[in-house]
Amino acid sequence: MEMQSLTYKDGEHRQIDVNGVQMGVVEFGRPVSTDVTAGPTLVFIHGFTGNATSWGPLLEHFAAQQMHVISLEMLGHGHSTAPENAQRYAMEHCQADILAALHSLNIGPGVAILVGYSMGGRIALYTALSGYFRAVILESASPGLSSANEREQRRRSDDALATCIEDYGIEAFVSYWEKLPLFASQEKLSIQKRNTLREQRLRNNPRGLANSLRGVGTGVQPALHERLSEITVPVLLLTGEEDPKFCGIARTMATQIPHAQHQIVANAGHTVHLEQPEAFKALVRNFCRSVQ
Repeated sequence: MEMQSLTYKDGEHRQIDVNGVQMGVVEFGRPVSTDVTAGPTLVFIHGFTGNATSWGPLLEHFAAQQMHVISLEMLGHGHSTAPENAQRYAMEHCQADILAALHSLNIGPGVAILVGYSMGGRIALYTALSGYFRAVILESASPGLSSANEREQRRRSDDALATCIEDYGIEAFVSYWEKLPLFASQEKLSIQKRNTLREQRLRNNPRGLANSLRGVGTGVQPALHERLSEITVPVLLLTGEEDPKFCGIARTMATQIPHAQHQIVANAGHTVHLEQPEAFKALVRNFCRSVQ
């Protein structure tokens, strides 16, 4: 698990070797000292179709707040490997890859605050069960689907969508994805921001996205409802007021996770960090201070 390069600059997009695959990573504010516990470390996990840079200027903002910022790319996204076997993308492998990446980056247990958005939020929630993190921030996340019937229906839907990506290509898929009701609130973003988001999505590997749906989609992930009480570290749940489905999910999770708080952000939908970045910054900063 050695880094591909021993010298790099803040914000440089690079790959690290973890568990037989390569994981894309962007890092800001790496401490000069070997004392990795000297300051807070934020570890970001993007959503489906995202990559390590999807958080945009937020990464540099938190680094400017004297934080060590690490943004990781899950398999099939960005600069990470896109294996042929969909099972390699499964939730347990996501957890193992994240922990191996942090070990490679000299981030020990109890140091980092894990931040996950949407798909990345589901992955972060599962990974939090490892007990490796100081705290967790979940944006528009869920513990999965509670019934076997719901999971099977969603699995079939995700598999059909994966086939469409393979059959019709990345551009047709991204055009479809952008028009989902879940992302309707993104229409309020500037044209420049929407174009940047689209260009980033188009750079993904179509096979990687298809296998990500098959391997770690909501329909195949383990349902975590009965395990939420096992997460004993502080948890911040963030949702947008224009995303009532995930507001409801977060309200329920907040009653089941022992040390959870739920914040609803006004004038935002599913992608709070993109639609209301100033509110996101403030909530994350305040939460990080509270868990130091």
